[in-house]
Amino acid sequence: MTAAPHALRLRSGAGRGTLLAAILASGMVFLDSTVVNVALPRLGAELEATVADLQWTVNGYLLTLAAFVLLGGALGDRFGRRRIFLLGVVWFAVASVLCGLAQETGWLVVARFLQGAGGALLTPGSLSVLQSSFHPDDRGRAIGAWSGLAGVTTTLGPFIGGWLIDALSWRWIFFINLPLAVAVILAALRWVPESRDEDASRSGGKRFDVTGALLGALGLAGVTYALIDAPARGPRSLPVLLAALVGVLGAVAFVLVERRRGEAAMLPTGLFTSRLFSALNLFTVVVYAALGGFTFFFAVYLQNVVGWSAVRTGLATVPMTVLMLAGSPRAGALSARIGPRLPLTIGPVIAAGGLLLLRRVGPGTSYWVDVLPGVLLFGLGLTLVVAPLTASVLAAVADRFAGVASGFNNAASRVGGLLAVAALPLLVGLSGTGYEQPAELTHAYRGALAWCAGLLLAGAVTAGLLVHRPPRPGPPS
Repeated sequence: MTAAPHALRLRSGAGRGTLLAAILASGMVFLDSTVVNVALPRLGAELEATVADLQWTVNGYLLTLAAFVLLGGALGDRFGRRRIFLLGVVWFAVASVLCGLAQETGWLVVARFLQGAGGALLTPGSLSVLQSSFHPDDRGRAIGAWSGLAGVTTTLGPFIGGWLIDALSWRWIFFINLPLAVAVILAALRWVPESRDEDASRSGGKRFDVTGALLGALGLAGVTYALIDAPARGPRSLPVLLAALVGVLGAVAFVLVERRRGEAAMLPTGLFTSRLFSALNLFTVVVYAALGGFTFFFAVYLQNVVGWSAVRTGLATVPMTVLMLAGSPRAGALSARIGPRLPLTIGPVIAAGGLLLLRRVGPGTSYWVDVLPGVLLFGLGLTLVVAPLTASVLAAVADRFAGVASGFNNAASRVGGLLAVAALPLLVGLSGTGYEQPAELTHAYRGALAWCAGLLLAGAVTAGLLVHRPPRPGPPS
């Protein structure tokens, strides 16, 4: 049961204000998941970073975001979704300032860890606020608009970041979060209604699953460290083997602890009795691994091999933004009418075709002939995936688990990107300062995109075999 149930209508002032707060907040988190990729060449040169340093700059953020987003969702369900959402916004803004002030890679990586933790508090809150606040008749359209407009920031990020990097400094990609955070806070205080899961509050009191969160973080950190450090130390070196062992043991312990805690767990394992919920999250990991790997390599390659500026690199992905802006609400409506299986099967296949086309890009390349067709196909594939996936995940579980379900699905997407950024340089033989060597980076880029296309095709197979139409949502309880 949700305390003080609300039934906001999308066309009302409060409905539009709530949607605005959710979109801007999620946009900050999504923006910082992509914008850093454009800054990596400039950042690496100024801070004298290695490939491993660049990987940790991306993965430090993704690791804490993935590990603690589950806890963020559970905290929102228990203590108030708006309250935890606002705490996350403030935390994220402060950590962003620390990132912008970093003087060496160690400082930057630590600040990125903190930034990810703030994102873990606000990300599930932005979606669960929509799920719990809107009237059932408007809920699908609200989530579709959120998916499209918040997703746009993922692809708009490289363009904004490129302009800031060329005009000012890479540090401003973090400082830009301050005015966005202020806008979110004002909108949330004015329009967003408070809600919570009363059953979770009664059953768990004021306790929450810190043990589970820490074990999840330990599991991800161990595996990530092993993958990133393996190129420099060797895959059979003692530190790499110990890190991998710690990661595996942490993951196993996480599953055992969550199973023993039952519904008091941060991640109630009973959610996975829904085959649809399990299949959709497996799909999420695979598809977002491809997205994370592509965005990590593409921006660096265009600057260090093709020779484009940061802003031109960002402009290269603008067509994806336009497609997602125009198409995501329609994709959500199509999925509601015919079910998610077809969009989630066809979308990754189209996106994979785009990546295979982009493997041809090289020095002297033409944007219109060599880059644009691949970008358009990749963007069209993502457009078919994002809104149907989000709506289906939430529809696969009871409304009272909205925060936990959205938190886990966000975690799954971040884990996919985290593992791809950690593993792909190892798989394609990129290490040290190889990202500054055009021949070495070209070989790595083409290999990485082939791996990403394969992941997308695996996602299409997963959707085709395991995804079906979710049950229709019932009235709010």
